[in-house]
Amino acid sequence: MRVIAGIFRSRTLAAPRGLDTRPTSDRLRETIFNVLAPRIEGAVFLDLYAGSGASGIEALSRGAKQAVFVEKAAPAIAAIRTNLKALDIRSGYQLEAHSVLRSLKRFEEQEQLFDIVFLDPPYDDAGEYTLSLGLLGNSAAILAPDAVVIAEHRRKQPLEETYGRLRRYRLLEQGDAALSFYSTTK
Repeated sequence: MRVIAGIFRSRTLAAPRGLDTRPTSDRLRETIFNVLAPRIEGAVFLDLYAGSGASGIEALSRGAKQAVFVEKAAPAIAAIRTNLKALDIRSGYQLEAHSVLRSLKRFEEQEQLFDIVFLDPPYDDAGEYTLSLGLLGNSAAILAPDAVVIAEHRRKQPLEETYGRLRRYRLLEQGDAALSFYSTTK
């Protein structure tokens, strides 16, 4: 696994040990960031179920102002810290070592706004998709105006068209994976 583009291009990233984390493939991450390219510069990027932190680090590498990593698994948190240290990233990030539910509720209370949200829960845990997308779609205090939310999921396990104010506007399929892109409706 490596950083695809930007200031950390081609740098190798560590992944958490074990089978509990399924990192987003380099190819799929490249697809995501090619679509997001016009939005990345200066954005606040939220990496939910962050795993190794590869997506948030990719965002920082490509010019995001800040990346917030949300991860509760100790091996994944250790991998994120290892990757940030190896790339000498000392600022512009926040690491939330809590559940996605707890973190999203705190962001909402503090009205911490995000321009781009990427979520990649375990494919087999449909409840996590419903929970996270539902919270994001029903909150007026987490998503910045014109925010985009991207959910990586199993291709054969489609997500809903809408979650509260979130409406899917694009679906990309690649191998066994799919990416659902959502924006807010007024």
